[in-house]
Amino acid sequence: MGSCSGVVSMAFMACLVMNSLVFVAYAGDFYQDFDLTWGDRRGKIFNGGKLLSLSLDSVSGSGFQSKQEYLFGRIDMQLKLVAGNSAGTVTAYYLSSQGPTHDEIDFEFLGNLSGDPYILHTNVFTQGKGNREQQFYLWFDPTRNFHTYSIIWKPQHIIFLVDNIPIRVFKNAEAIGVPFPKSQPMRIYSSLWNADDWATRGGLVKTDWTKAPFTAYYRNFNANACVWSGTGSSCAKTNSVSDGAWETNELDAPGRRRLRWVQKYFMIYNYCTDLKRFPQGVPAECKHRF
Repeated sequence: MGSCSGVVSMAFMACLVMNSLVFVAYAGDFYQDFDLTWGDRRGKIFNGGKLLSLSLDSVSGSGFQSKQEYLFGRIDMQLKLVAGNSAGTVTAYYLSSQGPTHDEIDFEFLGNLSGDPYILHTNVFTQGKGNREQQFYLWFDPTRNFHTYSIIWKPQHIIFLVDNIPIRVFKNAEAIGVPFPKSQPMRIYSSLWNADDWATRGGLVKTDWTKAPFTAYYRNFNANACVWSGTGSSCAKTNSVSDGAWETNELDAPGRRRLRWVQKYFMIYNYCTDLKRFPQGVPAECKHRF
């Protein structure tokens, strides 16, 4: 296996190619790949490491994080969200580095009253700054079955996908001075917690604790990604099967059509069009097409 130093340089990316880094997609074992980090046994791993659950009650929520850190790649996880009256709850699934200038790539699922749709909230933080929210309704009930939520993270862009349908693309706009997450390795995190001060209708609908415990389920974790060594100077390959799906530079024509479909019919908030929020002008990346 090769190793590459100088993460922030173009030479690093060339080194990745030259060393023929293999990014393997594999069905993960939660015992091997994750640690339950908080919640006092409200998080559970079962079915021989193939299934994980997080629960929330009036005392505490719960969460887990990956044992490995990643720098670029594709991360897939199947989730089945809290069913019934999930108002006030948030199920967060995201990549993040650490520190005040951290980078972060977020999926957050905002619960709702029975029969009302979940809101899928997405955000991108660079150097500690977020405020790049886009929100969507889903075109299915995410509590009835498992669905796949994916992040493709490349030096050129970040793509959010639901059941392999792209819903959002955040492109690298460093050329116009917009920071992009490319030098800080990130872990995978997930948590289920109470946020009834804001999550449902701006906090108007509170969590109904008579319905507790609230439980979300996870399975079929796949990482087709570069695993960070922990030394701060190398990026080690993990597998022997190359999957070109995440390596593609841009969405193909069908992918672009699916993206337009989602954004036309299911997007309910886009920071790039919120002129009340940005009276002096929307952020720079919103003004350019790359």
